[in-house]
Amino acid sequence: MTDSQNRRIVLASRPEGEPKPADFRLETAPPPEPRESQVLLRTRWLSLDPYMRGRMSAAKSYAKPVEIGAVMEGGTVGEVVASKSDRFRPGDVVLAHGGWQDFAAVDAKGLRKLDPSAAPVQTALGVLGMPGMTAYTGLLTIGQPKPGETVAVAAATGPVGSAVGQIARIKGARAVGIAGGPEKVRLLKEEFGFDEAIDHRAPDFAERLEAACPNGIDVYFENVGGAVWDAVFPLLNDFARVPVCGIVSHYNDTDLPAGPDRTPQLMGAVLRKRLTLRGFIVWDFADQAKDFHRDMAAWIADGRVRYREDVVEGLENAPEAFMGLLKGRNLGKLLVRVS
Repeated sequence: MTDSQNRRIVLASRPEGEPKPADFRLETAPPPEPRESQVLLRTRWLSLDPYMRGRMSAAKSYAKPVEIGAVMEGGTVGEVVASKSDRFRPGDVVLAHGGWQDFAAVDAKGLRKLDPSAAPVQTALGVLGMPGMTAYTGLLTIGQPKPGETVAVAAATGPVGSAVGQIARIKGARAVGIAGGPEKVRLLKEEFGFDEAIDHRAPDFAERLEAACPNGIDVYFENVGGAVWDAVFPLLNDFARVPVCGIVSHYNDTDLPAGPDRTPQLMGAVLRKRLTLRGFIVWDFADQAKDFHRDMAAWIADGRVRYREDVVEGLENAPEAFMGLLKGRNLGKLLVRVS
């Protein structure tokens, strides 16, 4: 089928706390053989996303964990090199879920053919893919921003957060972005057009956030949790909506946080302020995919949505890049150019 070898990165052990290099292992094997109705893909691009930390754990979740010794999972853009499906032929470029490896044999049924002339193919893993749709569906379905309201979003320079802020502005709301470090704060205002940008690492972060939101917060798109949530919580207005997309600051926790139980405080505010807190997974809103692709493509074309990609070269560098992602080192959508 192909003379190349298949490099693949597998889960070597389940992390305790922060993932470390020893939790991953690089292996080499012959490329898999596609079965009937499958295609063999050569991976061009690999997406790295925070949800992958959950897949490394055996804890009960909305999706199965990666087994020890199995290839790390992840969204990919790949080129068909062999096909046993009448839907695809060699040379087609498709969106798949091929994982952290050079080659993957996948069922043709779950693939979407990409048009390289319509948009850079890697955007199917970012602004025109799962992260962009996460922002679109979570903000518009749960957050429901209205003209003149204040929308705050954490991890705001990431592929989800940056899209949230820009869509909020398209809908007439005021966008307040929260990110870590002066460079990210600069990007939020100069590149993504946020109304305000706050550095959560600043010693007076809570005070700066309050000053940036003089009329409180109507929608808070939660990606982080932790100290950012602590600063946002008192600023939530009556009937505020909180789409809960992620809590990356807690993904490596091994114990409950220290301190008093603040559940009564949270539930009391939910009652008094009539708050809406709703967790979601993007595929809860799969029926909105057509609307998302139509709207996002139009917003990119007319310059109302901009995006940034952080590209790492080489599959072998995926573990280090992923560990950096969990520490907020990326600027924009984190991608690995595999081939």
